[in-house]
Amino acid sequence: MSRRSTIIIMILMSIALLGVSVIQFFWIKWSLNIKENNFNNQVYQAINFVKIRLLEDVETKEFYQTYLQQKKGDVHLQNILKGSDGWGKQQLEYELRNNLLLIKPDEFIENIDIKKLDEYLMTELSNQGINIDYEYGIFSKETQSFFILNGNYVAEIGDGSQMSKVQSSPGLRETEYKIPIFDVHDKDEPGYLYLFFPKKTGVLWKEVWKILAVSIFFTGLILFCFLYTLSVIFQQKKTSEIKNDFINNMTHEFKTPIATISLATDSIQSPMIMGNEVKMKKFLGIIKEENRRMLRQVEKVLQMAQIDRKEIALKPTKININELVSQSAHHAELKVTERGGNIDVRLGAKREIIEADQNHVSNIIANLLDNAEKYCPEQPTIIVETLDDKDGVKISITDNGIGIPKESLKHIFEKFYRVHTGNIHDVKGFGLGLSYVKAIVDAHGGRVSVKSEPGKGSTFTLFLPFRPSKREV
Repeated sequence: MSRRSTIIIMILMSIALLGVSVIQFFWIKWSLNIKENNFNNQVYQAINFVKIRLLEDVETKEFYQTYLQQKKGDVHLQNILKGSDGWGKQQLEYELRNNLLLIKPDEFIENIDIKKLDEYLMTELSNQGINIDYEYGIFSKETQSFFILNGNYVAEIGDGSQMSKVQSSPGLRETEYKIPIFDVHDKDEPGYLYLFFPKKTGVLWKEVWKILAVSIFFTGLILFCFLYTLSVIFQQKKTSEIKNDFINNMTHEFKTPIATISLATDSIQSPMIMGNEVKMKKFLGIIKEENRRMLRQVEKVLQMAQIDRKEIALKPTKININELVSQSAHHAELKVTERGGNIDVRLGAKREIIEADQNHVSNIIANLLDNAEKYCPEQPTIIVETLDDKDGVKISITDNGIGIPKESLKHIFEKFYRVHTGNIHDVKGFGLGLSYVKAIVDAHGGRVSVKSEPGKGSTFTLFLPFRPSKREV
């Protein structure tokens, strides 16, 4: 996938994710608004019913009747209403109530039965399905303070009254739920019923939490899929680049021996060479060596393919690890000495007999020694050491090569990965050696580690148990 296509996909997926998130946000906000509107309607219905019941109580109070008698002489409410019926009677009751409130409205407010007010509020709120904590109060317009708070006659702090003084909560004073207790024409209301719910916000969110949880879950799922898809895209891109490097290196690795074999074949066909037995053997030796070289490279590729398909089965036998390390070092010594270097073999393992696949263990040691020689720009100095360990043996190979950058250390055991050294053809190879080393060590139940510093060389340490815990790669 091209870089342009990747960027387009990322932009489109980001826009889609942002769009879904915005929709979810407004959906939740809309649901919360609906819940709040329903709650508000229920509260106002409840307090309006409370108001009606308080009015009904006022109309039936004994003082309501006697008050008229005291103020209006022999006029009695029942006498006024006698003979009236239907709408006319209701209208007359309404006018009489308001006229009475015009005379002295505060007396009605002060005669509210607190116990009944408490009961009415609890009942009406419960009827509306509201069963949460609340605060309420009767607010006097004249004194600008509450004289009933949560079922008690009180005088607020700062009031000159001799009643018990208490400070109303800020929430109650600022509440949106307040209605006049009586409807009085052309006159300020004598008092208001205030109602406040401290836990209202929590209750509203509790009602939409399922919607919120589902929304967060699916948004998170979409985000996970988005990030996972990006990860897969970048991983595939990286894999594609690594495979391209592998193909380039493989082409180079095969091109050199093929060219050498072709040149040697042309030389053999020359009449001058055909008559010279010494030169003939020399060119035939070159052809044979280059052919072996190509065979080794092909075997590496085939081995990794078999490891990927888990087709390689270990064949453990008892081997002397000191002898195997010594033989591998001896085979690598020729290349090292040709460059003026040396290999220092230190066989410190006392418990030297282990069960392992001799062929594969020999190959991984040879791979590490080959890397130690190839990545030394000058005279190679290589130290090969065996050490005893609690459950097996350790093999360490230290070189004075170019070292490995810190950012590359976590990738060096990945298949096809090669540390960049400027020109990928400076050091020959497919990038399969270290991945093969790790696969074989893991198959034996061992472990491999590396310590390296650019410009100061590297140390690879293998641990092989006395008996392999696995039998297949």
